[in-house]
Amino acid sequence: MAAALLADPSVGVNAIVVGADRVAANGDTANKIGTYGLAVLAKHHGVKFLVAAPLTTIDLATKSGKDIVIEQRAASEVTSIKGPREGADTVGGMVLDTVRIAAPGINVWNPAFDITPAALIDGVITEVGVVEKGPDGQFDMDGLFKVSAPSV
Repeated sequence: MAAALLADPSVGVNAIVVGADRVAANGDTANKIGTYGLAVLAKHHGVKFLVAAPLTTIDLATKSGKDIVIEQRAASEVTSIKGPREGADTVGGMVLDTVRIAAPGINVWNPAFDITPAALIDGVITEVGVVEKGPDGQFDMDGLFKVSAPSV
């Protein structure tokens, strides 16, 4: 749906704003699976791609997205479904069944997050300001954490 929306010039999408579970020092961002695909679509269609994240999400000790460990979810999340059994007679409720929807023993890759490279991100929005890429095309996240001395 996102691709079709961005492909329709009459809609006029100006920007895509996503959250982040973690932002590395270089701006690479870990977020729910599918975020990277949205960033690729935004780049292709010339739409700004912005990450909104609190300072607590920015991890200066993690240099890049390559250093972020991605959680792998259970295969059963995509190989089976659970729901009410059709036509079941019960007293006071439904009978729930789990049904396999994939062949037993298939390989499953089920990551909870993906990494969006900083190259696809136009800016990082935080509660203390926005970080845009410098003239070198890199993010300087350190500036967000510099606290100015109080006035006397």
